[in-house]
Amino acid sequence: MKYRRFGRIGWEVSEIGFGAWAVGGEWGAVDDDQSIAAMKRALDLGVNFFDTADVYGDGRSERLLGRLRKETKTPFHIATKAGRRLRPHVAAGYNSENLTAFIDRSLRNLGIDSLELVQLHCPPTETYYRPETFAAMDDLVKAGKVRHYGVSVERVEEGLKAMEFPHVESIQIIFNLFRQRPAERFLAEAQRRDVATLIRVPLASGMLTGKLTAASKFAPDDHRNFNRHGEAFDVGETFSGVPYEVGLQAVEELKSLVPGGATLAQLALRWILMFDGVSTIIPGGKTPGQVEDNCRASALPSLSEEQMQSVRSIYDRHIRPHVHQRW
Repeated sequence: MKYRRFGRIGWEVSEIGFGAWAVGGEWGAVDDDQSIAAMKRALDLGVNFFDTADVYGDGRSERLLGRLRKETKTPFHIATKAGRRLRPHVAAGYNSENLTAFIDRSLRNLGIDSLELVQLHCPPTETYYRPETFAAMDDLVKAGKVRHYGVSVERVEEGLKAMEFPHVESIQIIFNLFRQRPAERFLAEAQRRDVATLIRVPLASGMLTGKLTAASKFAPDDHRNFNRHGEAFDVGETFSGVPYEVGLQAVEELKSLVPGGATLAQLALRWILMFDGVSTIIPGGKTPGQVEDNCRASALPSLSEEQMQSVRSIYDRHIRPHVHQRW
């Protein structure tokens, strides 16, 4: 496992982290003991950064990480998120009273006294024009409940706007073979400002594993079933917003670029690591085997210029019209 500096916070974090959405829910059935086994395998392989949220399984994911802390002596970082518990999910809800309540709940779920990193959880765009929201986060830092804070965004523009707030120290964003726009400006600007970046949905909800087909079925409680068209939350979170059939077609071409002994998922993760502005990637893993596959990407050699150009060509021909200007 290789490590990267986590922006001006200064942590040395594993370039492959662990995204805990899948072990919380909305990805089909999960087993807590298997989830703990997957997390412990991640620690064995050098992973030291775990990302979660208070809404993943209504706190289940956070509670699992709290359990992990008790069952291992290996130190690791936990980043959580707050805001999606709001009903309705509106910018005005990101106020001191609500954020304090959400953070107190996360502290209880995790069994700790202070949160290392809290990210506003994909708030409405209007939130980035409400300084009082970020002042509320500053107050929570002063109170000792939060050490650092950042944001998780849907759109590049939101990430660029968030960087204008001086105490925003991290930004989480979707960036993968199917969502390449952040490479144009966002990553360079984050690097210039020394803001850490967390890359989520790196495998496009499993599409970039190459294991899905036109006949694949998803459980009723799997967002790949119920959010295909953005019925529950932003459609860009499901298959990166790419129409399912279009994604399958692009994947078939991408498979020809996979080096011997590697998988498409590892190629997809290694492509993300080609960008210096990336601090860590947070793929999900429900089993120890999935975690092992993800972590192997850190050991892959750099992609060649020819491979990078081929990826860009496939993106331009199949994917760009569907997603590029949207997010």
